[in-house]
Amino acid sequence: MKHGLITVAAAVPAVKVADVEYNVLEIEKLIANAEGQGVELICFPELAITGYSCQDLFKEQLLLSKAEEGLMMLLNFTRKLNIICVVGMPVQTGGLLLNCAAVIQAGNLLGIVPKTYLPNYNEFYEKRWFASAQDLNDTDLYLAGSHVAMSAEPKVFQTTAGVKFGVEICEDVWAPVPPSNNLTMAGADIILNCSASDEVLGKHQYLRSLLAQQSARTISAYVYSSCGFGESTQDVVYGGNAMIFENGRILVEGERYSFQPQLQVTQIDVERLRTERQTNSTFISAQRDAKAQIVECKTVEPSTFQMLRPVPPHPFIPSEEQMASTCEEILNIQTTGLAKRLLHTNCEHVVVGISGGLDSTLALLVCVRTFDKMGLDRKGIVGITMPGFGTTDRTHDNATSLMQTLGISQMEISIAKAVKQHFEDIGHDIKKHDVTYENSQARERTQILMDLANQLNAMVVGTGDLSELALGWATYNGDHMSMYGVNAGIPKTLIQYLIRYVAEQPAYKAQKETLLDIVDTPISPELTPADEQGNIKQKTEDLVGPYELHDFFLYYFLRFGFRPSKIFFLATHAFGEKYDKETIKKWLTTFCRRFFNQQFKRSCLPDGPKVGSVSLSPRGDWRMPSDASSALWLKECENL
Repeated sequence: MKHGLITVAAAVPAVKVADVEYNVLEIEKLIANAEGQGVELICFPELAITGYSCQDLFKEQLLLSKAEEGLMMLLNFTRKLNIICVVGMPVQTGGLLLNCAAVIQAGNLLGIVPKTYLPNYNEFYEKRWFASAQDLNDTDLYLAGSHVAMSAEPKVFQTTAGVKFGVEICEDVWAPVPPSNNLTMAGADIILNCSASDEVLGKHQYLRSLLAQQSARTISAYVYSSCGFGESTQDVVYGGNAMIFENGRILVEGERYSFQPQLQVTQIDVERLRTERQTNSTFISAQRDAKAQIVECKTVEPSTFQMLRPVPPHPFIPSEEQMASTCEEILNIQTTGLAKRLLHTNCEHVVVGISGGLDSTLALLVCVRTFDKMGLDRKGIVGITMPGFGTTDRTHDNATSLMQTLGISQMEISIAKAVKQHFEDIGHDIKKHDVTYENSQARERTQILMDLANQLNAMVVGTGDLSELALGWATYNGDHMSMYGVNAGIPKTLIQYLIRYVAEQPAYKAQKETLLDIVDTPISPELTPADEQGNIKQKTEDLVGPYELHDFFLYYFLRFGFRPSKIFFLATHAFGEKYDKETIKKWLTTFCRRFFNQQFKRSCLPDGPKVGSVSLSPRGDWRMPSDASSALWLKECENL
């Protein structure tokens, strides 16, 4: 395991019913293949050593003794391998025949897990051949040259690196209370399911949903391997499902109905799962009474580590298939939040500063949607442009065009005269383009908005976004302040997609060209003069770094509490050759420094709706001392 990632596999071998030697050789081929790919934990189907569909042949002593010999072959084959293998097989103990999973590593039989729930309906009559784990009394079994303690007590297998996994078999997960409930409550990070599920119309989607839900409910990874081509098709067909889930999200999925063996390999982020559990008070409460026997394994040490799971560079951005529904959901959350605040304050007017940039555009669109939904006149939305020393024609024209076509009330108040007077009052040289020069403009604009809101009995709608709050890229008591911040839960990278989504709606045909140009405009506070050609000179991303990097850092820092070294590792894989390692290190260091130093701005944020799983509200998701030291994080950044 490296960076909290463990490499796992779901294997579907070729099989011949009741031909143990053939089956074991096919299992060995996949183990060798997996070992070569650095797999640390591999799951095979139910009764893989004999084949699942042997039916009454399970009563034959020859088959059962050959199954034990097959296990011995696997133990011998894995003697010099560290990979942990979970393989299905029948096991005799006393007067019982059990449908089991054998857990093998380095030539050792670590444990036997018997199936708990046996189907006895339709074409499945497992109770005809097997007993349940519930029928088992504690016993010491001598199997394949190994002594194994057999009991119905749940077993959690633990590597020396601390990764924990449990095993259940096929029907177990379909039960009202699956064994994996207790196993995960007892600490198992990963559940492996040795299965044999036949295919009938509609079943696969139900199974996929069931496994995703079980993985999500137990905040675990779920490795599912079901028998496939080669099993008897006398009455049913087995599709060979190989699926791996992590907290409800499918990571890899095999080809169903394949005539060839399958090996689906991916990596599970154990640290991510544990962070989710630690922050979920419901999970913490549920696991209080969970118990299981702990079985020790060795930690698998692959000779090489290769990142296998994809790392999306834009974790806040939904997939293309979900884009429209996600954007609509976000806009509805923003709209509903603002509507409630307007109703509560008996307010029918809002004031918004419109700069022609991304944030103010989204805030204005939310105001328009809210007023339309509440049946209020759009003229109650007062959009104010406040040109200053750095305002360009492009942003100014886009701002005025947008307000005109949306039919809202429009005002323009230049801040230049007031700011110059302010500079005279405090003795600041207007030629000195420092923080005072910039922040004086931001605070003057906020003063105008607040005073007009008082004059009009209106509410100032804030425009600042989640990314700016994380970096502290806002003037304290300037654009930092409002009466309700509709964008507070939305990162900068996502705002562009929201505006594009609105631009494509038929109701915004008249605004489409303007909206798309706003998306394409360089991000800037426009607080310093433009260049000689009138173009934006002060570009935010040149100063604090690319927002796509900062949003990536923010997601993994806040959502999972990852340390800088892991965030750096993930970022190098997510962005490939777009940014070299030195660039990523530079901006990650900037992120950590600014995030700690700027907490004081977040400690007094205005109200605003939470939108996604990451929020910086001091009343909700993020509570941090304003004077916390960043030394640990910056030191780790230095050592990258």
